[in-house]
Amino acid sequence: MARRSTPSRTLALSRAPAAFAGDIDGFIAFLDLERGLSRHTRENYQRDLDQAATWLARQEVADWRSVSPAQAGEWLHSLSRADFAVASLARKLTALRVFARYLMREKLRTDDFTALLAGPKLGRRLPGTLSVDEVARLLAAPGAGDPAALRDRALLELFYSSGLRVTELGGLMLQQIDLEQGFLRVFGKGSKERVVPIGARACAAIATYLSAGRPHFVKTRTGSQLFLSNRGGALSRITLWYIVKKHARHAGITQNVKPHLLRHSFATHLLSGGADLRAIQEMLGHASIATTQIYTAVEPQRLLDQHAKFHPRNRD
Repeated sequence: MARRSTPSRTLALSRAPAAFAGDIDGFIAFLDLERGLSRHTRENYQRDLDQAATWLARQEVADWRSVSPAQAGEWLHSLSRADFAVASLARKLTALRVFARYLMREKLRTDDFTALLAGPKLGRRLPGTLSVDEVARLLAAPGAGDPAALRDRALLELFYSSGLRVTELGGLMLQQIDLEQGFLRVFGKGSKERVVPIGARACAAIATYLSAGRPHFVKTRTGSQLFLSNRGGALSRITLWYIVKKHARHAGITQNVKPHLLRHSFATHLLSGGADLRAIQEMLGHASIATTQIYTAVEPQRLLDQHAKFHPRNRD
């Protein structure tokens, strides 16, 4: 059995049966130390592999070296029968595939037991967006009152102005932002650095927060995180989600507003205004232009929806 090692960034050890857990822990450490994957991604992989190991142990499989392709496939079929979403099934298969290659890399197996597994087909979902008017109402919702309002206003302005991922926004440090030049540096997926412009209104909101808002959140052990919680630490993903939802509700926006919706709106509004797709790809931090191209379908789809709804020849 592989020695149980803990990643450098604290993550709970695997809860899988003992015969499986050591290899999972070694894999998670590998993802952290050598692949540089985010904590969120590592947590997902660990949870999926723990689930697979628990199921395999119940089928009396001894350990990862004993897993057959048929048994791996049956695990996926059991999830499908349990009505897991297609996206969840695809993610779990990805975790298992990456793990199988790790086992071969470490010479713990000589074969890839996932090689013949077929993944579920994902339908192409267009990203949801807010209208320009809805964004304006959302950004105005916090007002300009107490320190929390100044923080939330700066956070929302920056979110929409930069199109950052939620984890990138929550982890921003003071030294990553240059308000004079109007840009920030961020490390995205795979620890890849990119430079992202910040609009003038976002810069002004951040400057106001830094002078009149952030000092109220600073505690003895506060570091250089930009956006602080009431305890003086970085804002968690859950808190960011709550802030966005709260102000969307106050702004009277009826659709389900999740933090990622601001990232989608950022990209869609830039594209609608004539921005180059390659520039949007660079700002979003997409590794492939194919990922960014999904936004090219959003604006035509909106026009089709409007035509179907309002053209007199389309009415009953």
